[in-house]
Amino acid sequence: MMEFNAIKKVYFIGIGGIGMSALARYFKFHGKEVSGYDKTPTTLTHQLEQEGIAVHYEEDLSRISMDADLVVYTPAIPAGHKELVYYQQQGRPLMKRSEVLGLITRSSFNICVAGTHGKTTITTMIAHILRHSGYGCNAFLGGIAVNYNSNYWSDQRNVCVVEADEYDRSFLRLSPDIAVITAMDADHLDIYGTAAEVEKAFIDFSGCLKPGGLLLSKKGLEREADLRGDRHQTYGLDANADFFASEIRIDQGDYLFRVQSRDWSIDKVVLPMGGRHNVENAVAAISVAHQVGIAGDKIVEAVAAFKGVKRRFEYIVKAPRRVYIDDYAHHPEELRALISGAKELYPGMKCTIIFQPHLFTRTRDFADGFAASLDMADEVILLPIYPARELPIEGVTSELIDGKMKKAKVTLADKKEVLTIVKEMAADHDQAQLLITAGAGDVDMLIEPIRQLLER
Repeated sequence: MMEFNAIKKVYFIGIGGIGMSALARYFKFHGKEVSGYDKTPTTLTHQLEQEGIAVHYEEDLSRISMDADLVVYTPAIPAGHKELVYYQQQGRPLMKRSEVLGLITRSSFNICVAGTHGKTTITTMIAHILRHSGYGCNAFLGGIAVNYNSNYWSDQRNVCVVEADEYDRSFLRLSPDIAVITAMDADHLDIYGTAAEVEKAFIDFSGCLKPGGLLLSKKGLEREADLRGDRHQTYGLDANADFFASEIRIDQGDYLFRVQSRDWSIDKVVLPMGGRHNVENAVAAISVAHQVGIAGDKIVEAVAAFKGVKRRFEYIVKAPRRVYIDDYAHHPEELRALISGAKELYPGMKCTIIFQPHLFTRTRDFADGFAASLDMADEVILLPIYPARELPIEGVTSELIDGKMKKAKVTLADKKEVLTIVKEMAADHDQAQLLITAGAGDVDMLIEPIRQLLER
């Protein structure tokens, strides 16, 4: 097995991915020479370049690290990628991101958060509480923590907080001391085939816990009784959970609540983040922080200082009659939580959502669910499907969702047309507006132009 100290040069194929870039930062922090390829420049790749990591954007063998001790690649990279094929032919050590995380966390105390929704927010909350309280941790996040503008940080304490990704069964390579499972809904059916296979992977993940480890799962998961782990406890908004939130109220866009269990409680928790589902996420994070011995007052201070995760119920504009929220939601359940959470906070406003479906397979498999969730809004603007790693599927377009919707007003539009619609919306001063952009593709390219239109 490869020894960490023997690695001097690391090359990444797909370095701009959120999980890949965290690993690139990790190796750079530990004094390794790091470089890589990605298909397109992004804010994140520019940050990596500013941190001293060379990145190029064409499949170009003259730009790669010829003598890399380790080549890390994302499973989303096509099998015929020139650089990947070259390294395979040269017999260079190749590892998927998940294998590298397994290598890094082999000898650490690991808090691993898995689930089809909520894992990025909970992972970031836990890592933030551990950092803010002075406890300390190494964090490998699947999103950018707004407090630190990063998806990775390091600490002397040998504790790793890791977002455990179910895509490609990656999370089965981890060895958690504490594992959190937030949801086991059908997703990534292009990989798993059936909902039952998705559930089986999460059950297998619970079996990866170290002896004596703690499994914390959301109360009410369908296969809750099948999950493994020497100690299994639950969290949620349900008073039957082992850890739950009570006395929840809203004050100027913040949630105020109490977290309690049979043995302890933490009062006067203030969460400055929208969406009732994020109260539930906070319960999970607070329960983990309590488990590792962080004092209640320090937990309360840390939660109150939490600024959230970029593209997770992120406020872009927050004015009395104009609110604009951006979110990564790309599954029907995430959309339902997002829209219901936003409407609960701003009940008097007209709710318009701009949604970009992500993947042809996901749109095909969940068209009914997308339609039902989007129907909770007053108006829906549907962008074309973002293909990511897929080729088009005949008959699968955004019109598939449109055809199943019953209540909301629906408009099919491209990005340019969206800005014209938002401009008209911004000119309407009689109507209080709640605007949401959602999706896991490049819908985030619209954030800044929309913000400018609304603030103008």
